[in-house]
Order: sequence, then structure tokens, then C-alpha cells
Amino acid sequence: MEEIKFALDTFYAVMAGALVMWMAAGFTMLEAGLVQKKDVSEIVTKNLGLYSIACIMYLVCGFMLMYPSGGAFGGLLEGYLPAIGTSLGLSTGLPNEEIGMPYGMDYSQQADFFFQVVFVATAMSIVSGAVAGRMKLVPFFLFAIILTGFIYPIQGYWNWGGGFLNQMGYSDYAGSGTVHLCGAAAALAVVTVLGPRKGKYGYDGSVNPMPGSNIPMAALGVWILWLGWFGFNGGSELAVASEGSAIAVSQVFLNTNMAASGGVVAALVLSLFMTGKMDVTMAMNGAIAGLVAITADPLSPSGGTAVLVGAIGGVIVYFSILFLEKKGIDDPVGAISAHGVVGIFGVMAVTVTGGASFMAQLIGVVSIALFTFIASFIVVMVINSIMPIRATDEEQDIGLDVSEIGIEAYPEFK
Repeated sequence: MEEIKFALDTFYAVMAGALVMWMAAGFTMLEAGLVQKKDVSEIVTKNLGLYSIACIMYLVCGFMLMYPSGGAFGGLLEGYLPAIGTSLGLSTGLPNEEIGMPYGMDYSQQADFFFQVVFVATAMSIVSGAVAGRMKLVPFFLFAIILTGFIYPIQGYWNWGGGFLNQMGYSDYAGSGTVHLCGAAAALAVVTVLGPRKGKYGYDGSVNPMPGSNIPMAALGVWILWLGWFGFNGGSELAVASEGSAIAVSQVFLNTNMAASGGVVAALVLSLFMTGKMDVTMAMNGAIAGLVAITADPLSPSGGTAVLVGAIGGVIVYFSILFLEKKGIDDPVGAISAHGVVGIFGVMAVTVTGGASFMAQLIGVVSIALFTFIASFIVVMVINSIMPIRATDEEQDIGLDVSEIGIEAYPEFK
């Protein structure tokens, strides 16, 4: 019976991880649809590259930093190499019945690693959307190495690895703060150094619209993200082979779906009230905002409460996108607002939905945001001092597909 339970929970973790991995396609399609057609091939390349870099860096050092076997940073290599192995072909060296036991888990460490690594890539994908249209590829990939291998795992340890946030009672079920706020804070740091796209702002500070190239593609990306989020939140229950865990997973799925729905409806109604039209891009961001908002606690609320949490997220993202745009922060896909500003709300909402400590949640938000922003800002400044991170005005004029990739996404459209 225990062996069957172990197999079911391991299979569930792997399948949930596969759903989260599929979110990489969602981010790619969303970003590709919301950037100009001359930058689509470049954004696809960014997403393919960042996912692969995240996987490799988390294997090389990120997992060790986030889940050290002895203390905060002790016993890393000894505990890590025998347990997971490396690309050099090292095996676990453990009997099947002992795999997972060092972590007190009821599923394999390999499944745990796979489930964790796709979360790392999600955080980096947030940066990709925010810097679209003007950040060069090589500096972007260099930053991805540092964020996924070091910055994300260090702050991840504070929560999920047993660090100080975990010990003080910080509650973040699937990562509104640990994943989404972290990615958004990193994105804000890079955008601060990078500046806006050429032509986004007039000399008088006016905002010039730069519409995306393919709304149906962006919408497909949102649907993929919505589906993947069931793995993101549902998989974070980490078990399904008992009656209690199966019911919990079902509640998480229900709440995740209802929060996204609440975010869409709120964003649509608000845009109709504010402009007289229903803005499809705001509806898409409303869905993502609802999903981010519920991620910190998708288990405790009722379905109706989840709708309210998602709806508040949809309202927040609407005003945040407009506010940041007016302040000169050019974010082509609204990533900083949807994942960062709403991520803060999601973490703090747990004080109401899950009874978490207000101070513990606030300290978590401040710690994650400040550390990630400062560390990312320093890293991107160092990279920029070595090579320019920003595409020149001429390169932006012709498009990054031509200047960076050499293959246009839509060569027939000139």
C-alpha cells in the first residue's frame, strides 16, 4: 500500500510539473502576441533559451542553494550529488524505498527537482515579457544565469527551504511572493536600467500606444497559462494519494479556476466603465492577475471567496498598468503589474483567507522584493558595464528579429 501511495504521489508531482513546464509555451505565446511583429522571433528565442538555462543552472547549483542538506549553505555537494546526480551520469545510489526520505517526502527526489525547476523558469519568464522589444539576447541570457542559479534559489530558501521566512510563519502556498513577486522585482530592476522602447514616450512625456502583433496568439498564451496554473497551484499540495489530499487538490483546482474567472470579469467591467470599451488585453491581464492573487493561498478560501480575490487582482492590475506606464516604466505585457503588484496583494490576502500573520507576510514581501531588486540591479549594471544590454535605436527600428536573430517571424508582412 505504501509503495502504491509513493508511486501515485510521484506520478502526480511529475505530471503537475509537466503542466507548469507547459506554461513556458503560454508565456511565449502571450509575449509574442503582445510585442510588435518585428520582435517576435527574438522573444521566442528568449523564452526557449531562458527555460533551458533555468533547468541547467538549477541542476548545477540552484537546487543545492534552495534545499541544502545541512544548514543554510553547508553540506551542499555531499547531500546533492548522490541524491540527484548530474549530467555526467551519476545515479542516486539509493534503494528505491529510500529515495525521498532525506526530505521526509512521500515521493521521489527526482520528481521534486523537476517540479521545482519549472517554477524557476516561470520567474525568469516574467522578466522576458517586461524587457521585450529592446533588450539584447546575450546580456539577457547572462542575467538569466544569475537569477535562476543564485538569486531565485536564495530567496526561495527563505520560504520553502526552511529559512527565516518559513520559521517566522510566512505563508505562500505556491509562490505569489517566492515566484511571481521575485520575477517581477527582477524585471523592474532590469527595466530601470534598460529604459523604455524607442518611440514609447513623446518628448512631452505623452504615452504612445505600441499595439501587439497578434491578439489571438496572446489569448492562446493566456489559456495555456490558465491550464498550466492547475499544475502550479494543484501540484503544490505535493500529494494526492489519500482522501484528504485528493479533496485538497480538488479545492485548489476549483479556487484557481474561479479566481482567474473573477479577474477577467473585473477587468472587463472596469475597462468598460473607464473607457466605454472592453479591452481584451486588460481581460488577459485580469486572468493572470486573478491566478497570481490566489496562488499564495488557493486552498483555504471557498469558491466564492476565490472569485473575490481574483476580482480584486483584476482591478489592481488594471490601475497598476496605467500607473506604471505613466511613470515611464515600459512593460509591454504588463508583467510587473500582474506578477509583482498583484503578487504583493496575493501574499497579504492570506492574512484574511488563511489567517497568516500580517507582520510575517509583510516581512516576506519586503524581503523578497528588496533582495531581488537590489541583487538584480547590481547584476544588470555589471553586465551593462561589460556589454550594452539595450538595443540601439537603429536596431529597434529594424526590429530585433533582424538585428539579433536573422529570421523574421512574419517575413511576408512588411
